[in-house]
Amino acid sequence: MIYLGAEHGASKQEVLSLKWSDINFDFNDGIGLIRFYRTKNGMERTETLMPRTKEALLSWKNHLENRRKKVGLLPNQLKSDNVFCSTDGKPLKRFDKSWRTSIKTAGFEGFHFHDLRHTFASNLILSGSDIKDVKEMIGHSDISMTDRYSHLTTAYKFIRQQKLAEHYSAESVT
Repeated sequence: MIYLGAEHGASKQEVLSLKWSDINFDFNDGIGLIRFYRTKNGMERTETLMPRTKEALLSWKNHLENRRKKVGLLPNQLKSDNVFCSTDGKPLKRFDKSWRTSIKTAGFEGFHFHDLRHTFASNLILSGSDIKDVKEMIGHSDISMTDRYSHLTTAYKFIRQQKLAEHYSAESVT
């Protein structure tokens, strides 16, 4: 769940509604593809899987399959195709308690799952994407929702300009 939030900008709703049929682990020579859907704004987005996310999802899938074998559950007996569910396939409705426990164990305070979407958006900008890229990749319907990250664009441009100034300085030496 954490990788989906941090590396794909997935919301809680997108994570909880994610189905195995939304993931193609073999797409493009094994890079993988994942589809997110938000009922909140009707937006659908498809992305290639980040390597750590793919690894974590495959590990989770293997874990679920092993648990189901132990209790003798067959695939046709599952209640859903949801990625995050109980052993019998019953979809999770929320994960607040698990989240709070994880955050406390990690030593964080006041960190919310939604903050991972901010991490994703910030990392997109810091890696060279612009606000429009972030809007599309995070699934915002309106650019004004994404505009809160514009301060990072300014910081990124400042770094780029410093590097350009260094380049110009190096040219004058030669």
